[in-house]
Amino acid sequence: MIEANEMKELTRRIEKMSPSDGLALLTDLFPGEVVFSTSLGQEDQVITEIIARHNLPVKIFTLDTGRLFYETYDLLAKTTAKYRLDIQAYYPETEAVQDLVKKNGINGFYQSVENRRACCFVRKVEPLKRALKGNRVWVTGLRAGQSANRKGMPLLEWDEANQILKYNPLLHWTMEQMLDYLKEHKIPYNPLHDKGFVSIGCAPCTRAISPGEDPRAGRWWWEASHKECGLHEPGQMTNKS
Repeated sequence: MIEANEMKELTRRIEKMSPSDGLALLTDLFPGEVVFSTSLGQEDQVITEIIARHNLPVKIFTLDTGRLFYETYDLLAKTTAKYRLDIQAYYPETEAVQDLVKKNGINGFYQSVENRRACCFVRKVEPLKRALKGNRVWVTGLRAGQSANRKGMPLLEWDEANQILKYNPLLHWTMEQMLDYLKEHKIPYNPLHDKGFVSIGCAPCTRAISPGEDPRAGRWWWEASHKECGLHEPGQMTNKS
């Protein structure tokens, strides 16, 4: 765990830096121990481009839940080919998925928040813990404007659940900044974004949103919850299935 005074000083330095400079600083301080989790969303595509363009020694991984949109898989293939990057996929444990489906059914997540969280744990949270293991810094594509839950997030924070330093380089970027960057650098993105899908996750759990709706309204639209899967919640979830 990083000391409080070290965190304060590192935050002071990184707040004045661009995302590329911030990433470069962290790779210098923690060589071989900086990892970026991409869900292939627009923010993540921006960070992937920055890593590739500056040839930054950041390891990249994605979580393949087994229930993603075809368009997401297609984008993964295009991204690895365009930037010549090795994006490692992490999958849920086979037995855990089998047990989950046997207990709750193939679409049991529609029945209750508890069932949905159990599915997210098996397909996302547990694989994430494996992907982060052995690393010191976790880079994410979180933006404060994505949801009310994320507005208070710091640029740099200690993730207690995973015992890792978490860096959110695009935290203070607006949607307009992000879209302009995508266009300027001709970055490939998921075509579902042009069909009203702002936040894209698993196919059964994601829908397009209407103009004026909260960006996270399309995720788990059938329930009234905080619209998080557990990857970025304080303390994260435990498996209660």
